[in-house]
Amino acid sequence: MIATRQLLLLGLLVLLTIASIIFSLLSGSVELTLGQLLSELLQPRNEIQSQVLHEIRIPRTIAAFITGGLLALAGVIMQVLLRNPLADPYILGISGGAAVGALSAILIGASGWWLSNAAFAGALMSVAIVFGIANRFGSWSVTRLLLTGVVVSAGWGAVINILLTTSSSNNVQSMLFWLMGDLSQSDVGRIHYLLLAAGLIGGLIVSRSLNVLMRGELVAASLGVNVNGLRIALYFSASLLTATAVTIAGSVGFVGLVIPHMLRLMGARDHRLLLPYSILLGGSFLVVADSLARTLIAPQQLPVGVVTAVIGVPTFLIILRSTISK
Repeated sequence: MIATRQLLLLGLLVLLTIASIIFSLLSGSVELTLGQLLSELLQPRNEIQSQVLHEIRIPRTIAAFITGGLLALAGVIMQVLLRNPLADPYILGISGGAAVGALSAILIGASGWWLSNAAFAGALMSVAIVFGIANRFGSWSVTRLLLTGVVVSAGWGAVINILLTTSSSNNVQSMLFWLMGDLSQSDVGRIHYLLLAAGLIGGLIVSRSLNVLMRGELVAASLGVNVNGLRIALYFSASLLTATAVTIAGSVGFVGLVIPHMLRLMGARDHRLLLPYSILLGGSFLVVADSLARTLIAPQQLPVGVVTAVIGVPTFLIILRSTISK
C-alpha cells in the first residue's frame, strides 16, 4: 500500500514537472501554441519564435528548475541538520553574505560573471565566519550554530542597508531586484547540473543516516552513525547548494522551507524518497513562479522572490494548521 502511494506521488511529481516546463515555454509576450512549441523543439527555424524559445525561455526555465531543486535539497538538509522545522537554506546567513558580495559588485558597475562570483565569494565568506565562530572552542552544537547564523545574518542585513542607502538611484533598482530574486540574467552551466546531481547522489548515500539523525543525536550515535562527521558534511553540503542557488537567481525565499513540509505531509518522510521528490517539486514550483513573474504584469516583470512569497506564505500557514490539527 505504501509503495503504491509513493509510486503514485512520484508519477504526479513527474507530470507536474513536465506541465510546469511546458507552461513556462508557452508563457510570454510572443505567443506559441503547443504544436508550434513541439515543432520548434524538433526542427528550429530562424524566426522570432525560435530565437525567443532557444535564447530566452529554455535557458530561463532550466535556470529556474535547477535553482528550485538546489534550494529544496538544501532545505531538506538544513532541517535535518538543525532538527528545526523552520530551518531553510538562508537561516545561517549564507544569503546575506552573497547579497553583500553581489551588491558590492553592482555598486562598482560589475555584472555577469563578476556579479555571480562576487555573490559566491560572499556566501563562502559567510559559511567560513559562521562555522569558525560556532566551532571556536573545538566543538559545536546545533543551538550554537543556529544562534551564530542568526547573529551573522543580522550583521549582513546591516551592511546591506548601508549599501542601499549610500548607493545612487540608478543602482538601487538593480540591487532590490537581486535581493528579491531575479532569473532574467541567470546563467546555468555544466557545473550546476553536476552539483545538483552530486547533492542528490550524496544525499541518497547517507539517507539512512539522515532518517536516524531525525530521531536525535543520541539515537543516531547508538546505532553507529558518526554524528559529528555527518553534521559537518551536511553543513558544508547545504551551504554549497545554497550559495550556488543564490549566485544563479539571488535570494528566492520559501522554496527550501515549504517544499520539504509539503512532501512530508504527502507521506514522503523517508529521505530516500524525500530528496529526489524535493528536487522535482522545488524545481517545478520555481518554474511556475518565474513564469507568473514575467507574465502577470507584462511587459513589466516581477522579481520571482515576490511570487514565491505570495504563494509560499499562505501555503505554509495551511501546512502549519494541518500539522497542528493532527
